[in-house]
Amino acid sequence: MNNITIRLSVMMFLQFFIWGGWFVTLGTFLGATLQASGGQIGMAFSTQSWGAIIAPFIIGLIADKYFNAERILGILHLIGAGLMFMMYQANDFATFYPYVLAYMIAYMPTLALVNSVSFRQMSDPSKEFGKIRVWGTIGWIVAGLVISYVFSWDAKQAIGEGMLRNTFVLCAAASLLLGLFSFTLPATPPVGKSEKSNSISELLGLDALAMLKDRNFLIFFVSSILICIPLAFYYQNANPFLTEIGVENATGKMTLGQVSEVLFMLALPVFLNRFGIKITLLLGMLAWVLRYVLFAYGDAQSGVFLLIIGIALHGICYDFFFVSGQIYTDTKASAKTKSAAQGLITLATYGLGMLIGFWVAGHITDMYLLEGMHTWTNIWLFPAGFALIVLVLFFMAFKQEKVADNG
Repeated sequence: MNNITIRLSVMMFLQFFIWGGWFVTLGTFLGATLQASGGQIGMAFSTQSWGAIIAPFIIGLIADKYFNAERILGILHLIGAGLMFMMYQANDFATFYPYVLAYMIAYMPTLALVNSVSFRQMSDPSKEFGKIRVWGTIGWIVAGLVISYVFSWDAKQAIGEGMLRNTFVLCAAASLLLGLFSFTLPATPPVGKSEKSNSISELLGLDALAMLKDRNFLIFFVSSILICIPLAFYYQNANPFLTEIGVENATGKMTLGQVSEVLFMLALPVFLNRFGIKITLLLGMLAWVLRYVLFAYGDAQSGVFLLIIGIALHGICYDFFFVSGQIYTDTKASAKTKSAAQGLITLATYGLGMLIGFWVAGHITDMYLLEGMHTWTNIWLFPAGFALIVLVLFFMAFKQEKVADNG
């Protein structure tokens, strides 16, 4: 590894250590510690979507036009550290919600920024990006293992004592570190700085919307929104599901998904170059269908093996659709709209798709709640069926192409 690769890898590690350190257990924390209702938990998860919807405007207005991406990244994470500490101090949902909303508005733009900083240092992102991005996955894994096996904050007794609150202190410290470290990253100046904006759409980065004139990219964009509706079920329900049915160290076991993500991240360039973007994306969608079917029929006793397989499918679920989608987006974007394009796909996935998904997941979950227990088979079969429909529609509409053909 050269010096730049090491610095980008550390950036990715901390970026996803922060997210994995509190977001996985959020539903469990809100229900057990703040006594939040199902609707309130859905509201908290939806802040991710609102942040993602706002993100393209922040990226388009600032990162692509006026200031270095790495400096904006540092400022946002320093702000995030303070907000995360305020979340730690909150004692009820009414106090907690404004801080988590503000935090997500600050955090979600950083997902596009770390990609932009990385891509600008690469000559061939389809081959090089996976080796950097895999350290983000490792960061997520380490966060989960620390919570479950070092501090045991997600143990049944610890949850009852409110120990999950400590995850916010841990992530605040990591956010502070990344905020300071970001100012040492390779300079990533705005490529459009010397070009005067002549319209409001260009000023806000909305010129990236011109990419939607490409039929294949439009289909990919719409499919990204639709596939994130079932994805929201996993983020919102997986940890509470495993905890409710009696799986011990649920947070730690869920890191098996990130372990598989590491393996498939390294294999991603092979699939993209050999099979093209269409087959790679289809495999990612198919993995979501299989995962939810396995969750529907697995349990903590005889069906625990099915649950483990479902968790381990995360590598294909995430890498083959979301990471390959980020690479595909970069190849489609023009030089001056690459950051805005990453913000656009963040809007489609973590924004619009998951905003709808969290709302649907909340209603479906409440529909199958009886006397404090959920009928999880019925809950998980809904996203499985929806993902299958999206897969079929994408297969019929998207025309095969190589990611290296454009860009």
